[in-house]
Amino acid sequence: MRAASDEAIWTHARDDDLIIVSKDDDFRSLALVRGPPPKVIWLQIGNASTAAVATLLRANALLLKTFSLDPVEALLSLEA
Repeated sequence: MRAASDEAIWTHARDDDLIIVSKDDDFRSLALVRGPPPKVIWLQIGNASTAAVATLLRANALLLKTFSLDPVEALLSLEA
C-alpha cells in the first residue's frame, strides 16, 4: 500500500483489525481525533534503518502486546 492515501490505509487497517506502525505524523493525528480502531504505533525514530526500527520494536515487545490488547488506547508513541 505504498502509494495508497492515508485514508485508504486507515480504512484498510480498521476493516481488517490491523495496527498501523508509522513515522508519519498524519496517522498520529488521525488516532487522536478518531480513536481506535485502528490503533497507531507512532515511531519517533527519525531517518533510521530497518534494523534500528526492528530493534526498537523488539525492545518494546511487552509494551506493544499490552497496547494491542487495550480496547481504549488509540496511540502508542515509541522513541529511539
